[in-house]
Amino acid sequence: MTVSRPLSYQLFIAQRYLRSRRGPRIISLVTAIAVGGVVVGVAALIIVLAVMNGFEQEVKTRITGTNAHVILLKHANEPIEADESLMGKIRETPHVVAAAPFILGKAMVLTGDETEGLIIRGVDLSVERNVTEILASAKPDGWEALLTSGETPGILLGKEIALRLGVMAGDRVTVASFENARLGAMGITPRLRKYHVAGTFESGMYEFDSALGLTTLEAARDLFDLKAGVTGVAIRLDDMNAAPEIGSRLAERLGSPPYRANDWIELNRNLFSWMATEKMVMFIILALIILVAAFNIASTLIMRVMEKTREIGILKSMGAARRSIMGIFVVEGMTIGVIGTAVGLVIGLGVSILLDRYYPLQLPGDVYFIETLPVRVEALDVVRVTLAALAVSLAATLYPSWHASRLDPVEAIRYE
Repeated sequence: MTVSRPLSYQLFIAQRYLRSRRGPRIISLVTAIAVGGVVVGVAALIIVLAVMNGFEQEVKTRITGTNAHVILLKHANEPIEADESLMGKIRETPHVVAAAPFILGKAMVLTGDETEGLIIRGVDLSVERNVTEILASAKPDGWEALLTSGETPGILLGKEIALRLGVMAGDRVTVASFENARLGAMGITPRLRKYHVAGTFESGMYEFDSALGLTTLEAARDLFDLKAGVTGVAIRLDDMNAAPEIGSRLAERLGSPPYRANDWIELNRNLFSWMATEKMVMFIILALIILVAAFNIASTLIMRVMEKTREIGILKSMGAARRSIMGIFVVEGMTIGVIGTAVGLVIGLGVSILLDRYYPLQLPGDVYFIETLPVRVEALDVVRVTLAALAVSLAATLYPSWHASRLDPVEAIRYE
């Protein structure tokens, strides 16, 4: 006897049991509930993981679009002489795509009765576009000419802080800096500079849009009274995930100390750790839905064994082995699991696609860093959910099928 024969009759009997309309309706209802439980669990896992993947990917994209992949600094934040020699060495480093010097400092912006804290970033307009994407979102058209022309220096303000201040392109603001402030007869006197608003930008991250202002390197150097040098050099790579390794290699090449390198992963490590933990916890919580469905599968098979006791006894009296009897109910339970998993995958993937294309999720930017949330399905998550659902379904079949295989054929058909 070949291996395919016993398997074929086990499949045949299992399918007959599932399609049978002669048994009690309660068994059919419990079977439908078991399938539905697997469907709900799998679909919920796919959708939630896709939403969390979209959140994580969007946060990473916004962070790396607004900040550089690697930032070269000096210990104690001393100014860096970003001459051609240094910039050439940086650009010649493998995997470095572009580099741009910048000046960064804290200030206050004043207009009328409104006062807001502000982070001023001075940038080199000729190369900044190659490193970050923040200038690409600046408005209105012609902001670059406004930024670099006029008697007073220009400034680009984040959309949110511009709304709070009630200013728009063409308005004038006063910026005060206490860095390198002078001590006079009246105490510490901040450096005050007049700026005209050249426009606004919208990075998509509330953290930046509500507290960042961009100006030219020359204007920032004058505001913070830097005689020479810059705060650091922003660097973009061809592989942002390799930022820690390349940043460390670059600092060693240039000399560490005095140089040191920060990267976007290290600067946001706590955020990414939180997102990874949250994703794992959500997977475990939603997997409990599949676990409940597994109990429904087990109860369905137990009731099926009780219903088919006579048939089991007849099969065993005809020479069916325990393994064959066990296989019938394993196949029946796994069929429920496979159908539920397949339908759940279709529903989960379909809802994820609809959410991503036609119903984008809106988030409060001041709470979740970003304002719109894409949905992103990852193949690895689909595989994990599928394997988890099938494994739980298989585990649910073991006890009922084992119990069926242990039935005594004489006792099973004695009163039939």
